[in-house]
Amino acid sequence: MRRSKPQPIRNKLDLADRTQVRLVRKRLGLSDSELTSIVDRIGNSIAAISKEAAQQRATTLPKPDDVPPGTVIAAAAVGEQATVETTATEPVS
Repeated sequence: MRRSKPQPIRNKLDLADRTQVRLVRKRLGLSDSELTSIVDRIGNSIAAISKEAAQQRATTLPKPDDVPPGTVIAAAAVGEQATVETTATEPVS
């Protein structure tokens, strides 16, 4: 007699299935340890995992490399003030 393969539940993450874990990790941009800690806290619902991953991304600060140095910001601010002052002092005919 031939038995059918049991169908996985689509909205639950099976940590024993390495392919499913790899796909979820890749889609959400998580590491193994981050994914397992989320599953331990939240549960194995894929919707809850993705919501928690999005919330973690929103609360993390951007890397310092993304923000220009203070001297660049100050130079840009001085340059903007100079252009505003020159356009304001020109007579309008």
